Amino acid sequence: MKQKNIMQAPYHPFRSQHAKEAYLAVYDEQVKKWPVQSEDRMVNTSFGQTYVRISGLSDGQPLVLLPGDSENSLNWIPQIKAFSQDYRIYALDNVYDNGRSIFKRPMKKPSDFVAWLDEFFTALDLHDINLMGFSYGGWQASLYALAFPTRLNTLVLLAPAATVLAARFEVFIRALLYFFIHTPSIVRNYYYWYSADSVKQNRTRKIIDDMITEDLLAKQCFKVRKFVAPTVLTDKEWQALRVPTLFLTGEHEVTYSAHKAIRRLNRIAPHVKTIITSDAGHDLAIAKPEWVNKEVLQFLSTH
Repeated sequence: MKQKNIMQAPYHPFRSQHAKEAYLAVYDEQVKKWPVQSEDRMVNTSFGQTYVRISGLSDGQPLVLLPGDSENSLNWIPQIKAFSQDYRIYALDNVYDNGRSIFKRPMKKPSDFVAWLDEFFTALDLHDINLMGFSYGGWQASLYALAFPTRLNTLVLLAPAATVLAARFEVFIRALLYFFIHTPSIVRNYYYWYSADSVKQNRTRKIIDDMITEDLLAKQCFKVRKFVAPTVLTDKEWQALRVPTLFLTGEHEVTYSAHKAIRRLNRIAPHVKTIITSDAGHDLAIAKPEWVNKEVLQFLSTH
């Protein structure tokens, strides 16, 4: 009953009304960087209200974008202008993460994300969907493609968390520090490690620094949520995946070996198109946005 009452508070999922106002003020400043016209909607699901930012062609084929963990729809700013020219873009704030979405029950297992996405797609009557996810969102997208392949047109996995290979031990150590010790230096070190190529340039380092500032604020403002660890798809699951799929990775990926991931996919699921880029790692959408945009759009245009 206590948990239910907490989730009924007008400031939920934030810690307080002041926390809600502080976070959304920063969020709304970031919105000003969205380079194209958009409309926002709240979509009801059994897991809560999902916030979605809609841009692009009114009659374009749907391209749904899922952000990484601790991120939201605004992290697609480097991609949105290019994607909006030919597609109807639906950029989501994960219902159980930072942003404007409002969960009313927690995500407890991987299949919860699949159920939530399907309810969202049903509510908006979306079909023939091009589904693209980054990191944690890539893992969620892969699970959905396995469960509801006929609803998708294509699947794009951008540096997906786990999914192909288990994370290195170093990732667990750094993640533990990041999740439980919220000092600016630890959070900054975590981001700089994940985004080594982006911090080399002033323009992209500014993007990473802004993400760090928002993340530190979010940790102060949002209630603590249970984390559902991403899983690795089995050989049989990859072989059963019949949705045309693109896997993009950077050679400096720190979560797992990018080359080993590609070798595994080429061996067990040769139908998955795999591409690796230099001078980027887990931050490839920021470090090399033009390359990501070109490869994604070229893939989508052929399916």
